[in-house]
Amino acid sequence: MKMVTAIIQPDKLDAVREALIAAEITRITVSRCTGHGRHQPQAELYRGQEVVPNLLPKVRLDIACNDAFVEIAVEAILGAATHDGGTVGDGKIFITPLEECIRIRTRERGGMAI
Repeated sequence: MKMVTAIIQPDKLDAVREALIAAEITRITVSRCTGHGRHQPQAELYRGQEVVPNLLPKVRLDIACNDAFVEIAVEAILGAATHDGGTVGDGKIFITPLEECIRIRTRERGGMAI
């Protein structure tokens, strides 16, 4: 089992969600977050003053999946999250091992709980 975590642009959420559903991955968790990588935010005008925001709005997707679905999920995200063939700030995908998964209602464990 793996946890696929993707940080994407907010305007790509619907496209990524539709791509995941088309790939038969329907169980996702979505969180609003802020941050930035190497791409430094540009100065904005706020109430007549120039302000440089430290953090940019992003969306975080968490997908717990069995090993067979990891590449399917990654390809769906890569295909839907890029802007015009890929631009700075499109996001990142992290894949980490998932030690255990337990469904609270039925107490199922492991891959069956996902």
